[in-house]
Amino acid sequence: MTGRARFWPVLLALLIALSLEVAPLPAALEAWRPPWVALTVIYWAMLQPGRYGVGIAWLVGIVLDVLKGSILGQHALMLAVAAFLTIRFCQRLRVFPIWQKTIAVCAIVAVYTFIGFWIDGMTGDLEGSLLRLASIASALVVWPPLYWVSNRLLAPQAGR
Repeated sequence: MTGRARFWPVLLALLIALSLEVAPLPAALEAWRPPWVALTVIYWAMLQPGRYGVGIAWLVGIVLDVLKGSILGQHALMLAVAAFLTIRFCQRLRVFPIWQKTIAVCAIVAVYTFIGFWIDGMTGDLEGSLLRLASIASALVVWPPLYWVSNRLLAPQAGR
């Protein structure tokens, strides 16, 4: 199987995550939206750290910046740091049971979120910033089923 053929599960997962990230939600639920792209980048960086790392995360972040109309480079920096932390600790993360892996992923998502707070503070956009902590809680709920489904459907085709 060629390298190009094994890239389709990652591309499919990222396209789904980007779609979920920009899909319209009611205003009351917007703060509770899980960081789908961050969780997807963390998953693939954990699964194949040599192949899907900081560079891919940066490119996906630029795409997310364009889709969301945010400051160019904001999500790119946030995702690159999340990918770096995942790769840095991936050997430990791989052997954790799912509950410990979930806590570690939520810690990485918290760093991702706080970088967003910092950038918004620098630009003066502080509207509803405390409500963004809800995305960390939603990541806690979404990660175990996302990890399970991804391992069953996408990872075998990626040639782990």
